[in-house]
Amino acid sequence: MKIVKINPRVTVLAFFMLAVAAMRIPNATQLMPWANFTPIGAMGLFGGAYFSGKWKAFVFPLLTLFASDLVINNVVFGGKYGVMNGGWYIVYGIFVLIVFLGKWMIQKVNVKHVVLASLVAALSHWLIADFAVWIGGGKNIITMAPLTKDWAGLMQCYAQGFPFMKNFLMGNLVYSGILFGSFQLAQQRYPVLKLQVS
Repeated sequence: MKIVKINPRVTVLAFFMLAVAAMRIPNATQLMPWANFTPIGAMGLFGGAYFSGKWKAFVFPLLTLFASDLVINNVVFGGKYGVMNGGWYIVYGIFVLIVFLGKWMIQKVNVKHVVLASLVAALSHWLIADFAVWIGGGKNIITMAPLTKDWAGLMQCYAQGFPFMKNFLMGNLVYSGILFGSFQLAQQRYPVLKLQVS
């Protein structure tokens, strides 16, 4: 009988991601005072930076996001918005991009690379998500009229989304600090968690 060997590094990385994904619940229940102050960006960057191999780097973060979405949509919101929120495919597409940014921009984990990747992830999320809102018929939050399908309407959409982008950036920085900092310390204390290059 073949014995399955558990990789301690992958196990601890997955645990870190699940623990920080649980922090999405206070944001979803509005216990946090800042809308969009979420660990999603940090989860993507962390997964991309630390999981070796392409499939692990994308599958583990996506599964963690999906599991936390199911809990939020079906337990916290009681299925009010369906199994998944509308536009989930845009959020997941952006998340895949953020994982790629983590893999590409944080090949060496240090403060500079993590901060830069957090900024690029927040800007990418803002530009893509708000463009999708504008294309999808979003509303002017002052007049509640549909945003015009011109440059002015797009700029209004970006202006409305800017405070959420700032909160997303702060979430990236805070949760990245927690994730990257904790795992770096754990690797120093437990060398078995370091990536074994064969």
